[in-house]
Amino acid sequence: MQFKEGLCWRACYDEERGIFTAERWWRGFYQLCEIDRATFEKLGADTSGNESSDELIASGRHLFEANDDYDSAVSTATIYDEDFYRLAPWSKAIKRAERSSVTSKELTDLMVEHFPGEDKNRRHRELSDGDEK
Repeated sequence: MQFKEGLCWRACYDEERGIFTAERWWRGFYQLCEIDRATFEKLGADTSGNESSDELIASGRHLFEANDDYDSAVSTATIYDEDFYRLAPWSKAIKRAERSSVTSKELTDLMVEHFPGEDKNRRHRELSDGDEK
């Protein structure tokens, strides 16, 4: 596995499976995304005038997200892809999921359906639903 790291982010290229994933975080927020090779190659490069590494990672397909804002008593997590732990076993997402209240699949489906930023997850979740039927 090849890793790149920066301020509040880390990315991984798993050569065996050809998968690129990245996590980003800051106080009270964590996100794990699947990214492509081009995005991975841009990460950490001088991005003055261009997208930051944080924005590049966020543009990927969301796999998992956790919010544990200091104002709330409960940490919440949204699982966009049930295989997030297989896609990025190196990430901090598994521990975040263990200590969080996980959003229901139905609510996650609604968020993916209605939020423009989740368009990359729509097809994936539709295919996953077909597997369950």
